Amino acid sequence: MPPAHATLRASAGDHWRHNKRTIMDNLKEKTAKGLFWGTLNSGTTQVLNLVIGIFLARLLSPGEYGIVGMLTIFTAIAGNLQSSGFSTALINMKEPQHKDYNSVFWFNILTSITLYVILFFCAPLIASYFRQPCLVELSRFLFLAFVIGSFGIVPNAYMTKHLMVREITIVSTIALLSSGIAGIGLAIGGYSYWSLAWQQVIYISIMNIGRFYFTAWRPSLSIDFSPIRRMFPFSVKILITMIINTVNANILTVIFGRLFSARAVGNFTQAYKWDAMAYSLIANAVAQVAQPVFATISDEQERERRVFRKMMRFAAFLSFPVMFGLTLTANEFVLITITEEWAGSVILLQILSISGAFFPIYLIYRDLMIAKGRSDVYMWCNLAQIIIQIILILLVHSYGMTAMVTVYTIFNILWMLVWQHMAQRLIGVTLAQVLADIVPFALTAAAVMAVTAVATAWICNIIVLFIARVVMAAALYFAVMKVAKVKILDECMAFIARKKRKEQ
Repeated sequence: MPPAHATLRASAGDHWRHNKRTIMDNLKEKTAKGLFWGTLNSGTTQVLNLVIGIFLARLLSPGEYGIVGMLTIFTAIAGNLQSSGFSTALINMKEPQHKDYNSVFWFNILTSITLYVILFFCAPLIASYFRQPCLVELSRFLFLAFVIGSFGIVPNAYMTKHLMVREITIVSTIALLSSGIAGIGLAIGGYSYWSLAWQQVIYISIMNIGRFYFTAWRPSLSIDFSPIRRMFPFSVKILITMIINTVNANILTVIFGRLFSARAVGNFTQAYKWDAMAYSLIANAVAQVAQPVFATISDEQERERRVFRKMMRFAAFLSFPVMFGLTLTANEFVLITITEEWAGSVILLQILSISGAFFPIYLIYRDLMIAKGRSDVYMWCNLAQIIIQIILILLVHSYGMTAMVTVYTIFNILWMLVWQHMAQRLIGVTLAQVLADIVPFALTAAAVMAVTAVATAWICNIIVLFIARVVMAAALYFAVMKVAKVKILDECMAFIARKKRKEQ
């Protein structure tokens, strides 16, 4: 008979392996549920944004949209500064405590109030830069949104950390629907660009109420900022990178606002909005799951590679057909939904949609860097990107807005190679592996759109043409995936089937 201590070791080993399998199974189930609810959240959000956006675009002019669009970069950077990267640090921590959440909560509020005071007095300078006097009062009101938003940053981090994607879906849906109805009502009442400003303020207010309703965590007056100091080395790099990303996302609006008319800026803002709305359908679903999952398995490189590649395939499987499909149908979509007044945004939307197809993939690289604690790599990659990008854009500014958007798009796609190089150094995933994961979906989506374009070119009625292209492209893509026996499609369908069985 084996010695007693050997039997005990074997029993302990079996118990450890059983616990590990259980943890892995639970994580896998949470990830699947997160992706499901994340996709549902993104889908619901984008559908509501689509409907609300169509109503508002029919009620407001490109010039009115352009006025509010000029302020986007200021509200976005202020939002970055108020969170200061600490919410990302909370999500990335293994087991954050109450004092960690509490210190970030009060720090965000104090920071946001300080920033609002600064921006309040800078409003005349902003209006002078864009040569739009109305921006003084508008900006001072719109900037209230990030002060209100500071109260909800920590509850949102708590919900993300605990993969409360279902609750996030409910809150965002209610907030979006309520603020959208309010914005449309104000636009009908003749409040012009103020309706867009009120929509943003109402949206963030309702989001905060919902976050606190679903979150068990509550702030306390026992304030200790020592966790802030401990998180600062990691968070400051995230903060700098967030600001760089915000500048990157809004740099064209800032440049266009100085060089072109409010109407031209409005056309670009509209194109950028539809592009972001489309790729966010996939990107948000992945982003709500990727970082928490990567953080959980950050010490297991082989699992990291498997999860990373699976998320790449999931993102590519959905992103390329959606975004290439938007490029195919952009003209019909714009003319049907928001009328010929916005025809100037069509070519811009088509160009932006190509780079938008790669944005969900970029987010996976980003979350990997953060989960590995390499906020320095994340920061420097983004800093180099924005500097080179600004130089290239300004070099072609004399050729007009379309040329500038084209350069912006091409450069953003090529810069993915830099992110891939860093990912290979971190977890060993090669460029060949990533290309094998995403290129088949990109080529299939492009081929499907080309076939659809040729096959439907004879249709004259614009509504029939739009419907025919959407239906044919979706059917062809699904058919190709099914015939090719693509595993990610089978997994998605199997998960949905299991979900239905559980609900019955």
